[in-house]
Amino acid sequence: MIDNDAIQRTGFIDAADPDHPGWRLWQMRDERRYNAQVIGKMLIREETPGHARVRMFPELKHSNLADAVHGGTTLGFIDVALFGAARVFGLLDAGFAVTLDLSTQFISAGRIDEPMDATVELLRETKRLLFMRGLVVQGTDDSHVVASFTGTIRKAVG
Repeated sequence: MIDNDAIQRTGFIDAADPDHPGWRLWQMRDERRYNAQVIGKMLIREETPGHARVRMFPELKHSNLADAVHGGTTLGFIDVALFGAARVFGLLDAGFAVTLDLSTQFISAGRIDEPMDATVELLRETKRLLFMRGLVVQGTDDSHVVASFTGTIRKAVG
């Protein structure tokens, strides 16, 4: 069931996805915004405490001329995945925080028409900061590593 009060409060829909058991749909209520327009459908779930997985579904609009996922799409996905993971960890409702830094190492090309996951680990939380790292992977066994990353989010002061 969709929590309409949470949607109004956070601007996000966070509800069980009937097409993907064990996953939660995580999308902006206003589909004119970046997440919906550029990244598209995203799913989130907690793997173990402090470890989350965020999924996107790359398609032709995410590709470069090599028919691989464009690096800008991967970077944008990683940035959004940090916030999705923070949401899964219960550390942010959504939005109203900012990325302070994001370091990414591209390892191989992302594949179109195959789900792409960001596996995100919470390294440390302080009063105002979240330190995270992870991998962007594809394949049923995560064997296709697209990128590694570290990032810091500054929580809203309030």
